[in-house]
Amino acid sequence: MTTATAQPERVLFVDDEPHLLAGIQRALRNHFSICTAKSGAEGLRVLETSGPFAVVVSDMRMPEMTGVQFLAQVRERYPDAVRMIFSGEADLQATIAAVNEGNIFRFLSKPISPEHLATAVKACLEQHRLMAAEKVLLEQTLSGSVSMMVELLSFVMPAAHGRALRLHRYVLALAAALNLHEQWQWPLAALVSQIGCVSLTVEALSKVEAGQELSPEEQRLYDSHPEMASKLLESIPRLEDVAAIVTAQHGPLPEGLDPEPGNWDVRTAGRILLRAAHEFDACVLKGLSPDQAVAALRDGAVRFPESILIALQNLPATGRERVMRQVRVLDLAPGMMLDEALLTNKGACLVPAGQEVTSPLILRLRSISAAVQFQEPFRVQVPV
Repeated sequence: MTTATAQPERVLFVDDEPHLLAGIQRALRNHFSICTAKSGAEGLRVLETSGPFAVVVSDMRMPEMTGVQFLAQVRERYPDAVRMIFSGEADLQATIAAVNEGNIFRFLSKPISPEHLATAVKACLEQHRLMAAEKVLLEQTLSGSVSMMVELLSFVMPAAHGRALRLHRYVLALAAALNLHEQWQWPLAALVSQIGCVSLTVEALSKVEAGQELSPEEQRLYDSHPEMASKLLESIPRLEDVAAIVTAQHGPLPEGLDPEPGNWDVRTAGRILLRAAHEFDACVLKGLSPDQAVAALRDGAVRFPESILIALQNLPATGRERVMRQVRVLDLAPGMMLDEALLTNKGACLVPAGQEVTSPLILRLRSISAAVQFQEPFRVQVPV
């Protein structure tokens, strides 16, 4: 068995004094993997083209872009990098403010010996390892919690689970089409956006999927499902942004919205992506083509930015060619997609058209097959 070799932890030094950078290279190259840059602008280019870096060290006083300005951009674009700053005595007060306000790990006073510099870099690398370990633990905890909720939803409300999978697919495709730097909160919000639907009856959710009118009580419960989902999510650490996005999934778009998607913050972008995915999905479920769906959204009550509509119009297909087949419930397999609603012999909708077939859905249908008669065969799309 071949064991993958871990990538070395790399350190970027940024300073406008070439002789200082050369001295750092000579003193530390046998101990660390080092890159250098002669300005903040060059440092950002190196980060973009040659990253990632575990540690970024910058001089305080540089022309055009100060160390504080440079590290502030590093923090925004590369939050996993541990940041350290060099400072002369004249810059001491400004540097202390930068440490306190800019979340810089530590500062070094010039001049500094190679030994002290190596010790400081080692401390930064250890901090990076601690942050990485905490991130892995957090991601595993969140992944386990969310997976459990989504799995339960697939058993209790397969139609809601199917919608969540479609929204997840649309949100990911939209973010890619808009060239947005992907944030984990957006697809996660789409996946858990429907967990509040456990308060609905299967009949009510079938009406929603079919675009039928709900009774006043059904409408009240449906309108409240985002808030119920948000309350469930708020009990999980670090999901505050996800909960806020889920709460606002049917709400109005933010006022004074910047037309440039790249300027949206995490919550704003998440709200817009999820709302657009919802509206697009509703149109597709009605049988509209992507072009027809976008035309309907352009004339609809929600005024989406033009960039969103263009992205929706150019969304790629599912990524897999599909063929149409007539199948029975016993023939269903994960990955299929219903091309028409699965009905009982009495006309009740069990699974709406457009839902992806999952293992939990198959188990549920087979468990009720002895008591319920289906209208079979029915059409599905099968990936090839």
